[in-house]
Amino acid sequence: MSEGPENPQRPEGEQPQQPYGEQPYGQQPYGQEQYGQPQQPYGQQPYAQQPYGQPQYGQPYGASPAAPYGVHPVTGIPYSDKSKLLVGLLQVLIPLGIGRMMMGQTGLGVAQLLVTVLTCGIGALWPFIDGIVILVSDDVRDSQGRPLRPS
Repeated sequence: MSEGPENPQRPEGEQPQQPYGEQPYGQQPYGQEQYGQPQQPYGQQPYAQQPYGQPQYGQPYGASPAAPYGVHPVTGIPYSDKSKLLVGLLQVLIPLGIGRMMMGQTGLGVAQLLVTVLTCGIGALWPFIDGIVILVSDDVRDSQGRPLRPS
């Protein structure tokens, strides 16, 4: 046996070259899956495996991008971005149809405004009662048909 290097063509200290596409010591190439699971950056978990009690940033816990304000518990329809309390109080405190305009029902809001102005304020009874109905009703919807979100 000789005491020299095992491969006379390679100088001492140089690593053997691997065939193209193979990684030494069973390592996976960068960006490929190992054992059927995708690689995650250090310290991050997939969306479905968020730690308990820690919602995604920018969203309330349990909310989805399709329904950022939640869904109606009975119908499952996503809530509107308008608040039922705010719309009802606008109708009651400023009976000019502003609450209906805020809901996206501009035609009805303008009609309430015109009736109030043309009757010298007597027609303000219509938006006032409409505001009370909005506050006590469960099925008030905006112009897209979504229920107003509870206060």
